[in-house]
Amino acid sequence: MSRVDQARDYFNQGYACSQAVALAFSDLTGIGETELGKIMLPFGGGLGRQRLTCGAVSGMAAVIGCVFAKDENTNENKLATYAIVRELCEKFQEAHGSLICADLLKGKVAVHEAGKVHPCEVLVCGAAKLLEDYLSEKGIF
Repeated sequence: MSRVDQARDYFNQGYACSQAVALAFSDLTGIGETELGKIMLPFGGGLGRQRLTCGAVSGMAAVIGCVFAKDENTNENKLATYAIVRELCEKFQEAHGSLICADLLKGKVAVHEAGKVHPCEVLVCGAAKLLEDYLSEKGIF
C-alpha cells in the first residue's frame, strides 16, 4: 500500500489531517504511532481548528524534521531542514493554491457526506504524495 493510500485510510478512520500524513510515515520517524498521533493531533484543522497552516502541511513538515534534522542544534542544521520544508511547501502551494486551511476550504463543505470526498482528504493525499515522492527521490525508501 502506498503512503498516499495509508494517509487516506488514516484520515477516513477519523484521524486529523496532520495525524493522517505523519502516521503514514511513522516508521521513518523513530516515534511510535500512539505518541506520534498525540503529538500531531493539535495541528489538525489548521492548528487546533483555527484554520491557519493546513494540518496536512504540518504533518509533512514534522516528518521532514524527524527524517532529515540532525541531533545537533546548529544554524546549518536548521537552515537545511527549513530549506526542505520550504521546497515541499512551495510544491503544495502550487498544487493546491495555498498553505492556509481557511483559504483551502473556502466555499467547500468540510464534512463527510455519503459518496463525496472530503476536501481535506484531497489535501492529505496531496501532502502525502509530495512527501512520498521527495523521500523516494532522496533514497529514503
